[in-house]
Amino acid sequence: MILVTGGTGTIGREVLPLLQAAGAKVRVLSRHAGDRGDGVEYLAVDLLTGDGLDAAVDGVDVILHLAGGPKGDDVGTRNLVAAAERANVGHLVHISVTAVDELPLTYFKSKLGAEQAVVGSKIPSTVLRVAQLNEFAWNTVRVMAKLPVLPVPGGIRFQPVDRRDVAARLAELALGEPQGLVPDLVGPQVYTLGELARDYLQATGKHRLSLPIRVPGKAGKVYRAGGNLTLSGATVGTHTWDEFVAAQV
Repeated sequence: MILVTGGTGTIGREVLPLLQAAGAKVRVLSRHAGDRGDGVEYLAVDLLTGDGLDAAVDGVDVILHLAGGPKGDDVGTRNLVAAAERANVGHLVHISVTAVDELPLTYFKSKLGAEQAVVGSKIPSTVLRVAQLNEFAWNTVRVMAKLPVLPVPGGIRFQPVDRRDVAARLAELALGEPQGLVPDLVGPQVYTLGELARDYLQATGKHRLSLPIRVPGKAGKVYRAGGNLTLSGATVGTHTWDEFVAAQV
């Protein structure tokens, strides 16, 4: 039995059929319980309060923790870990983000707290740090392009990775033995934010004047130094950003 948090999200929807195809029974934490006719058990649980967690983890062998948001990941993960420890869950697989311990931003601090809660628990665990999804990169430049002049922060580079590659790796890890912190998963190519914006504009037929800007502070320094990138020792996905852009068109 594998419990998946965030099972209805972008990655979760890709992971569930892979786990089922491997013969696993799947239970998903969701905002709404019920039978959706897909062979998955959906339970309504609030990670931030812990309501319903003990029942959700009862009888579970593996937890695949994908749920996340702009804030509160550390709180929800600590609640999940506590319930998993009470239930003697055998393996907890956690998705984190690359450079989670480098960038001094609120989102990354919360994600780092979540990762530390997993690593510091009594449960054998596996942690996979993942680069930004193609969807994240696309939505970032889409929002930027809503302005009449496109701001282009200098020095910011991404390694966008395809959700299918992430799902396949997570399914492999969830079906295997605990491994601790495994190599990061990144996309096959590094792009500047300006290049991603250019691809978005070309794909959507939009035209914008661009304005180079400088990201201030420690975060800007980390980005300019490539501290958010994993240039060696990473697992590299096979699907490309260009494929993703073509699919949007």
